[in-house]
Amino acid sequence: MNPKEIAAQQAVQFIEEGMIVGLGTGSTAYWAIQQIGQRVQAGLHIRAVASSQSSEDLAKQAGIPMVEFSEITSIDLTIDGADEVDDQLNLIKGGGGALLREKIIAFHSKRFIVIVDESKRVEHLGRFSLPVEIVPFASNLTINRLTELDCKPQLRLDNGKEFVTDNGNWIVDCKFEKILLPQELGAQIHSIPGVVEHGLFVQMASSVVVGYKDGSTKILSN
Repeated sequence: MNPKEIAAQQAVQFIEEGMIVGLGTGSTAYWAIQQIGQRVQAGLHIRAVASSQSSEDLAKQAGIPMVEFSEITSIDLTIDGADEVDDQLNLIKGGGGALLREKIIAFHSKRFIVIVDESKRVEHLGRFSLPVEIVPFASNLTINRLTELDCKPQLRLDNGKEFVTDNGNWIVDCKFEKILLPQELGAQIHSIPGVVEHGLFVQMASSVVVGYKDGSTKILSN
């Protein structure tokens, strides 16, 4: 079985009757949405919010009842994937381009459960390029300032054109050799006008569920 699917099966067991559930975006979150849909079909009563249009569409197809953000004040539990997880459960997210909405949902969640396969665990963040969401206006100036942080920024493209997020912004994938101080780096990136959000999720995960090729799972918690 797919390690991501195994991790998703474990993670959805945290969902309880009546919860408001946040749905992530990407290949790992896909499995969680499928598993949640099966639990709903079996009689679980929840309502959900999604971090992207694609995840919302997928959830509706799975029969998961969706709720407007204007109707809620907090989220009980969010399940999402990650591109990297270090030993302190800091994350890099945004490979799917939904990092801003994912971070908003994670921040407002009482519990944030992250699901990954074993390949996503690293000693230090940075092997995966760090996504940074920027506004298109004067983007070259913003990218130049990102370069000053000792990274190699690359504007993300989709079929030869700028990748556009659900918020109408662009993504710059910044290649750092090793991110030793993610909180400090995040603050430096945020200080650049034109940056909307970055994919460093520092000390936000409540637990990380790791799926392994042998079919086992491991739950990591701070």
